[in-house]
Amino acid sequence: MSQTIEVKFFASLREQVGVAQLQIGVTSLDALRDALQEQLSEDKFEHLLAPNIRLAINQELVEGNWRESSLALANGDEVAFLPPVTGG
Repeated sequence: MSQTIEVKFFASLREQVGVAQLQIGVTSLDALRDALQEQLSEDKFEHLLAPNIRLAINQELVEGNWRESSLALANGDEVAFLPPVTGG
């Protein structure tokens, strides 16, 4: 049985990446990075690597540098890419 992760892109990231969500079969954050790098064009993938982009797994923020994490993911997990919060 394969494992599927739901990946969501919010607000300005949705526009920059060109999709609202993807279904990807991976088991860790480092595998997710590799899969996204393969599926997205280089300029779209670069938006996800910006230093102010946050990541949430199942609606809980990932602390530290997620770009270097090999945190395990489980079937059905939701991974959300969050742009910086702005306000006025």
